[in-house]
Amino acid sequence: MTDTHTTRLDITGMSCANCSATVGDALETLDGVSEATVNFATDEGTVEYDPDAVSLREVVAAIEDAGYGVVTETVTIAITDLSCANCADTNEAALEATPGVVDAAVNYATDEAQVTYVPGAASVADLYDAIENAGYSPVREGRGESGDGDSGTDARDAAREAEIRKQRRLTLFGAALAAPLLVFLVEKLLLGGGVLPDQVFGIEFGWIEFLLATPVQAALGRPFYRNSYNAIVKNGRTNMDVLIALGSSTAYVYSVAVLLGLIAGGLYFDTAALILVFITLGNYLEARSKGQAGEALRSLLEMEAETATVVREDGSEEEIPLEDVRVGDRMRVRPGEKIPTDGVVVDGQSAVDESMVTGESVPVEKRAGDDVVGSTINENGVLVVEATKVGSDTALQQIVRTVEEAQSRQPDIQNLADRISAYFVPAVIANALLWGTVWFLFPATLAEFVAWLPLWGLVAGGPVAAGGTVSVVEFAIVVFASAVLIACPCALGLATPAATMVGTTIGAQNGVLFKGGDVLERTKDVDTIVFDKTGTLTEGEMELTDVVVFDSVASETPRADGAGGAVDGDEGPMPDGDAATDGGAVVAPDRLTEDDVLRLAATAERGSGHPLARAIVEGAEARDIEVDDPEHFENVPGHGVRATIAGDEVLVGNRKLLRDAGIDPAPAAETMEQLESAGKTAMLVGRVPAGTGGNGRLLGVVANADTVKSSATEAVSALQTRGLDVMLLTGDNERTARAVAEQVGIDPENVRAEVLPEDKSDAVEAIQAEGRQAMMVGDGVNDAPALAVASVGCAIGSGTDVAIEAADVTLMRSDPLDVVKAIRISDATLAKIKQNLVWALGYNTAMIPLASLGLLQPVLAAVAMAFSSVSVLTNSLLFRRYAPDHDYALLGRFR
Repeated sequence: MTDTHTTRLDITGMSCANCSATVGDALETLDGVSEATVNFATDEGTVEYDPDAVSLREVVAAIEDAGYGVVTETVTIAITDLSCANCADTNEAALEATPGVVDAAVNYATDEAQVTYVPGAASVADLYDAIENAGYSPVREGRGESGDGDSGTDARDAAREAEIRKQRRLTLFGAALAAPLLVFLVEKLLLGGGVLPDQVFGIEFGWIEFLLATPVQAALGRPFYRNSYNAIVKNGRTNMDVLIALGSSTAYVYSVAVLLGLIAGGLYFDTAALILVFITLGNYLEARSKGQAGEALRSLLEMEAETATVVREDGSEEEIPLEDVRVGDRMRVRPGEKIPTDGVVVDGQSAVDESMVTGESVPVEKRAGDDVVGSTINENGVLVVEATKVGSDTALQQIVRTVEEAQSRQPDIQNLADRISAYFVPAVIANALLWGTVWFLFPATLAEFVAWLPLWGLVAGGPVAAGGTVSVVEFAIVVFASAVLIACPCALGLATPAATMVGTTIGAQNGVLFKGGDVLERTKDVDTIVFDKTGTLTEGEMELTDVVVFDSVASETPRADGAGGAVDGDEGPMPDGDAATDGGAVVAPDRLTEDDVLRLAATAERGSGHPLARAIVEGAEARDIEVDDPEHFENVPGHGVRATIAGDEVLVGNRKLLRDAGIDPAPAAETMEQLESAGKTAMLVGRVPAGTGGNGRLLGVVANADTVKSSATEAVSALQTRGLDVMLLTGDNERTARAVAEQVGIDPENVRAEVLPEDKSDAVEAIQAEGRQAMMVGDGVNDAPALAVASVGCAIGSGTDVAIEAADVTLMRSDPLDVVKAIRISDATLAKIKQNLVWALGYNTAMIPLASLGLLQPVLAAVAMAFSSVSVLTNSLLFRRYAPDHDYALLGRFR
């Protein structure tokens, strides 16, 4: 009978009984789900399922696909004794088999597991138990309610340091005992033997070797034997420890048998001991390298201030620990001090060094009302900052969390290494047994074949049967030991995660946050960059530039107050807004002035959060025009607004809005065209008098302009130089969009204008339907769906939280030039991964045949095995010096 699991889920997003029915139906359609009960009143669901037929991950995915959510928690657990990629796979499988676990990813490069689970169905203690039952050692941490924090980081760092110290002690202990054995080995290999005496103080050299090698076998070999037992017996798998245990114990046991006179042959105690010493040395260097790879990320956390100077209501100051700061507290930050938490400046003016967050070395001027980021450095003036985010909610903590999560999500190229690693160790053992047997059965034939190859000679001259100096059995054992020791799954397992870890950290240091290694991989493959306009290519700070009056009673001749710069209406062709009266009775059309038109437009737009609306209101206030509230307001999405002012209906919007109200926009056609061709967003202002039942009139035109970002043109040029198509997607009108495109160098044919907010995602999907891999770059709420459907969604850091949440990549500096950096980092990281894989695969491809043909001493094979993984880590660590202000080259310039 098949065991079933019953899991209770907290479901979010349900608003009615129909929602619960929808979720229930979605679950019951899954193969393997025997029963699903969903309760709208409690927002809970209970699912009974067969874990062999369907996973909890698929259950959660089905709920999310139905448009709802499941409450889950994610925790990071350090594991101290991972020795290869197969160990990571074993822990991953053990965690995923734990009831209540939705997903698990174990990273061999960071020695950490990231586990997503359902609270109540599983606990952190359950995860610890699963790891221990698999034969490994989790780092048990003290945790707060959030499941993370400094205590967790400190525990992981302490465990890593303890592992480094342990490997160093073992290496020194083994080296001290194996040093004399190295002399014996050199005497045999280089001097042909017979140089040293057979006895020392009446004790045969063989027993001295035994006395030196046995403690090494016991102390240094114990972890490998223990891990081999756990792998084979507990988990039914093989790993690198099995190879090391086989190679070392074969040499040791064979030597003991010879020493006791059970069989004839030579002694290999020196080989058995030195194998363990060299591999333990390799583990020590590997542990140190892993620590260095994560050093840059940990150094970010070390930048946090330890205390904050809080200003109390009575004006007194008190220095308190950082963890005691609460949202709303006001903190005084003096020159040279770190800003304790994220906040907003309420008093003072200063330059702030934000390089640790954005990678930008030039300090940023801050004054009252400006946001500041925790842990950045106040350069000169005194600031009073009100805390808005504290603890794990600060930007610094979120950056670190994002990078850690990115390191746990590996690129698809890792699948190749995983597939190879899964079969690697069994294949190596089978190969070693095969060649050991073949050498035992056909020594002379094989020796003749090897002698024909343009390579060096066989170990010890080969077996006696082929004119060598060792017995056939002994030579077969040498071949077996060398063949299992030379193979290195570690290098293969480290190739991808080590490079990914460094790549995501380089991104964080340069203000580019990737949400995962898979995103890091996809970014280099994009061939089309689709830019939103407002706040992305432009500053997003609209300014009123023109007010044009149409005297509909007299001559209908326009009068303008001036011209201005470039603009945008990316949030939709027209903004929403409120309105205000003009202070009394509406002025008759034949007496309208610029101030009258602007007063009506600003009144209609009052209260709107849209940049265009704010610009109109601020422009009116700058002219000392009184702007009140309208009697009634209606937003017409994508077209404009309607407002009731002194009983009349006032409209501010595009041509369609006025036509629908019976107002002919034709008299303003030439003016609109001139303004839009200058890169401005022009809006018509019309009025329908109360009680007329129509008979509306065109009053005038107001226009706003935006400034193109200084780096936008350089960014577009750099992307085009890389052979990428650059497109502009905006809700603004065609002429304005083309004007901005012309300024930054985008081909007018690549402009998609007048796209309604809800249609932006459809536009991106249409672009990708042409076979393109698109990166959407945007910053607004209405960009979020487009960011989500793009191959890579890239959010400008100054954008909304919704946009950033939907994106795969976040640019902390709000600089379009950082799009180029993101692609360079992606390209460089994948190049580094490929370098590592070529080395790891090339090493094994070349060395395993050499060992199988009897051309490598077991000790030399062990040395090569130990240092192959170290070389992959070293290659990845060298990558830390790369600066993404240029394309990566293996022998290119570094920072």
